[in-house]
Amino acid sequence: MSVPIILFFVCALLAVAGAVLLILAREPIHSALALVLVMMALAVLYLLLGAPFVAAVQIIVYAGAIMVLFVFVIMLLNAGVEERTDFSKIAKWAGVPLGFFLLLLIAHFLARSSIGTAIATGAGAAAEQASTRELSVQLFRQYLFPFEATSILILIAILGALVLARKDE
Repeated sequence: MSVPIILFFVCALLAVAGAVLLILAREPIHSALALVLVMMALAVLYLLLGAPFVAAVQIIVYAGAIMVLFVFVIMLLNAGVEERTDFSKIAKWAGVPLGFFLLLLIAHFLARSSIGTAIATGAGAAAEQASTRELSVQLFRQYLFPFEATSILILIAILGALVLARKDE
């Protein structure tokens, strides 16, 4: 086995383990840290796929900025240990098999689609790859307004969270 294959399996295992820990953690801060683990493992997987720009954005934007916001909100709300309840019988006996059936159905449709066959045969790898320079030129020329509008919306959401969390004197 080559080093990239071993690295792929290690990062895939870390991503799945982090996702399971994210769901099972009792403390919200532990869930946030598990989500950081998932984001970092995904960044390494993007590097293995030959997408360094996407990997850098994954680390800077998601594992960095978004997770700082999550942790800030968790600390601001002073969220404690989550209260656990028992699963309902409907969720236990109907939800799990239906979720598994949905997963099989999605896999079936992906395998039958033209995109799925192109990925399986390797025909999708022949597509032209865009460089980081071309992506940045498009982002700051063609998509400048949506980029700036998104940043303003995030700023408004942060200010709204601060106003809602403020305690009246």
